[in-house]
Amino acid sequence: MTSEQRTAERRRVRRSGGRSANRRGAGPAVRQLPWEIPVNHDAPTEPLAPEQVQAVHDGAMRVLEEVGIEFLNEEARAVLKAAGCETRPGSTNVRMDRALVMEKVALAPSQFTITPRNPERAITIGGRHMVFVNVSSPPNCSDLDRGRRVGDRASYRDFLRFTQYFNCIHMAGGYPVEPVDIHPSVRHLDCLHDKLTLTDKAPHAYSLGTVRVEDVMEMVRIAGGLSHEAFDATPRMYTNINSSSPLKHDWPMLDGAMRLARRGQPTIVTPFTLAGAMAPVTLAGAVTQFVAEGLSAIVLLQCVKPGVPCAIGSFTSNVDMRTGAPAFGTPEYIRATQISGQMARFYGLPLRASNACAANCPDAQAAWESAFSLWSAVAAGVNVVYHAAGWLEGGLCASYEKFVMDCETLQQIIAYLKPVPVTEDDIAVDAIREVGSSGHFFGCQHTRDRYETAFYGPFLSDWSNFENWEERGAIDTARRANGIWKKILAEFEPPPMDEAIREELAAFVERRKREGGAPTDF
Repeated sequence: MTSEQRTAERRRVRRSGGRSANRRGAGPAVRQLPWEIPVNHDAPTEPLAPEQVQAVHDGAMRVLEEVGIEFLNEEARAVLKAAGCETRPGSTNVRMDRALVMEKVALAPSQFTITPRNPERAITIGGRHMVFVNVSSPPNCSDLDRGRRVGDRASYRDFLRFTQYFNCIHMAGGYPVEPVDIHPSVRHLDCLHDKLTLTDKAPHAYSLGTVRVEDVMEMVRIAGGLSHEAFDATPRMYTNINSSSPLKHDWPMLDGAMRLARRGQPTIVTPFTLAGAMAPVTLAGAVTQFVAEGLSAIVLLQCVKPGVPCAIGSFTSNVDMRTGAPAFGTPEYIRATQISGQMARFYGLPLRASNACAANCPDAQAAWESAFSLWSAVAAGVNVVYHAAGWLEGGLCASYEKFVMDCETLQQIIAYLKPVPVTEDDIAVDAIREVGSSGHFFGCQHTRDRYETAFYGPFLSDWSNFENWEERGAIDTARRANGIWKKILAEFEPPPMDEAIREELAAFVERRKREGGAPTDF
């Protein structure tokens, strides 16, 4: 099949996971919005006055100049020293002059595009664009039928199918649940093979060791049918690294981010600043630390390859001061995300945040904490929402039902973000004149012309009255979601892939397995 034929095939196949109608001829499990990259036209909420933004910036610069950041990677320290940062023999501490910081951060583009193996799934990160990523990295998963359990490859694949199926999920993030039944030495090979064959969306690579990162870059290159030069020429994938708050970047994440940077691939730098635990108890202090930790790694990456795409990630929330447990979707989380948006715009960087909650099951608490988290992202002007669907237990569990519930919320946010048309027909003076003061608008021509598309139609919410709802079994939201994910898995078909590429990818995985995969400590 030629590249032109492959493109034609991609256009022919419906975008919700390949084909969205099942083999029995029934309708799709979900009435979806079409694939699109939402654009947030709303003015962002800005809790801080300009002089307060400047004060947080000055505090972050003082941390970088006077306190420093620990870089637990000798190569990273050497790069920073060569750029003019202050290092000391026998120490991992690096201090940076604010002029250098601002010079290097200014090199990072404010907007960039990632083009995965299916170019129709290209995404723009930055500006007013807003993209959503599946839940990533929980060790456990759960559903109403089987309960909570340790992650395995079968469940991992299920969540990849959800990731591909839903048009409101734009990027294939980290492992949506950790498949612990695959040995760590080869887990990245099997996982990326599954991700690259079950999805065609922008893929993520964990920065967890040199061999893993190099393997994943090569697999993404093969899956895209790319030469090495074509892969290096434009972003095709991405990584997310977390600082080890407070004030520390570890070896493998720095190594992975630098390797991707050398080949022009983006990194999202996300400090894990929980106020009262790994950051000051005050929001201003926690955000100040978030800025210092995030910018320090972005400076490094700009030293490695000037102009390489980077984003800064906000994960600033608070803890339960009685137990130390992380809390999400709180008033403090909302404000911290909004302030982080102000700081990201101050530096001209795209911003990542998360749809996080601390609930232990897909209940009302999960819904309101996620709603607050997502609303904070909209209000802050966030560009990338991690863990947008499926997150439970503060990130310890991926829920099948919560994934579906979150996608309903994401679709509603996407519908909310659409511009409101205000043409003469939309203002509808003639329709108001026609109906007058004694009629209704149900039957007028203006309504008949628009009734099918006038409003968002949910696929999960039940808008029937109590009697009808009760007559149909009084099925609550989580159980409705349970039925939907089962239909999705029954009808799912993977996106097309050229057979020669599929064989080359499989051969690479098998060869690397024979060679032992990645080294481990056990």
